[in-house]
Parts: sequence; structure tokens; C-alpha cells
Amino acid sequence: MASLSGKTAFISGGSRGIGLAIANRLARDGADVTISGSNLAHVEAAMATISETAAGKVAGHASDLRTVAGCQSAFDAHGNAHGGCDILVHSAGATKGGVFPDQPDADFQDGFALKFHAAVRLSRLFWPSLTAANGNVVMIVGGAARTPDPGFMVGGAVNAALANFSKALAGQGLMDNVNVNWVSPG
Repeated sequence: MASLSGKTAFISGGSRGIGLAIANRLARDGADVTISGSNLAHVEAAMATISETAAGKVAGHASDLRTVAGCQSAFDAHGNAHGGCDILVHSAGATKGGVFPDQPDADFQDGFALKFHAAVRLSRLFWPSLTAANGNVVMIVGGAARTPDPGFMVGGAVNAALANFSKALAGQGLMDNVNVNWVSPG
């Protein structure tokens, strides 16, 4: 990968799993990164791990991205640490499995709040900076977006919505010089 020195990146869900792996790679390649997660201890542990090999600066922030205030707080933390944003990665959002019709509305609301609505809100907040930087947005969209599973309806619905949003945002990105892609691991 080319050097990312001088670039900044924000990674939601960057304290564990795929988000942590992405943050680690971006920082190792020179980007200044901010990771977000809901658990402060996980964020701090991830920052320590990333810092071991980082060529760029590492910041972290714990907030509840299910809320408008949590998204704003994460956005502000990134701005205070690094200024603008060249790369925005949406990796937050585990959803609950369950059996329909027994799965409660709260599971659907929680899944959409963290994975879909947070991606919409953070994209909106970071968009002016991404536009100025001719930046990049990467959405991590689970495979359930294309392969519905009766035991994973929340994840399928949320990921399908995020895939659709990603495609629409990519169209906006063409007009604003922002590259938008979604990646489906697995």
C-alpha cells in the first residue's frame, strides 16, 4: 500500500474486529487515525495495539454511535485530534440474531441505530471535509445484505439498507469528488 503520510482517517467500530484491523493497517501506512468504539477499555487497548506499529498518530474516542450526540462527539474528537478527514470507514454495528416473530422491535431499532443511522450521520458530518480532501468512504456491509437468513433478519435488513445507502452516496460522491465503496467480508 502507498504511504498515507499526511492523511487522516476515522474508523467507527475501530476498537475490535475488522475495524481494528483496518485502523491498524491505515496507521501502519502513515495515516493519522481516530478509532471509535462504545467501550472505553476496548478503545484504549486498541489504541495501544495500533500504536505499536503506527507511523501516524493514533487517537480514540468512546461514545454511543446509536445517538446523534454520540456521533457528534466522535466527529468532534476526530477534529480536535487531527483536523480534517481523508478516509472514513464505517465498521461499527453488530446486530442480534433471533427467531421471527419473537424478535422484539428493540433488536431492529438497535441494529439500525448503530450500523445504519450512525453511518448516515457520520457521513453527513464528515462530508464537507471529505469533499475538500477528495476523500474516501468505506462501508463494511455484511453478506446478509444479499443472502437473507431467517435467523438473522435484523442483520440482513440493516446491511441491505447500508448497501443501498452506500450506492446512493457513491452517486453523490461522483458529484463531490468523494470515492464511496462498500466491502462485504466473508
